[in-house]
Amino acid sequence: MRSVQDALYNWLTIKVVCDARPEDTAAQETLELFDDIITNEHKLSDIEVTTDEMMYYVSYVHDGEMKKTRFPRDLIEVMLNQINQEPDKYCNFPFED
Repeated sequence: MRSVQDALYNWLTIKVVCDARPEDTAAQETLELFDDIITNEHKLSDIEVTTDEMMYYVSYVHDGEMKKTRFPRDLIEVMLNQINQEPDKYCNFPFED
């Protein structure tokens, strides 16, 4: 991911899916990937997410400075909405021991 904005967008999109579908192992694995990108590549910390009817707000610390960005709910929730509309296409395959 080249930009912090892109990394946060992808991270938040899959985080919303994980929050709604905690049993979804593929989503959990993807969230771990994006967690690694935002914390290790982009060096973000103290990430907090809030929402209102229109937006998701993400605040974080980057290079010692508190920053904030926002994303429209419809863009962030598009993946979750697609999964909910066609659940048979998004079967969960649990981890194998």
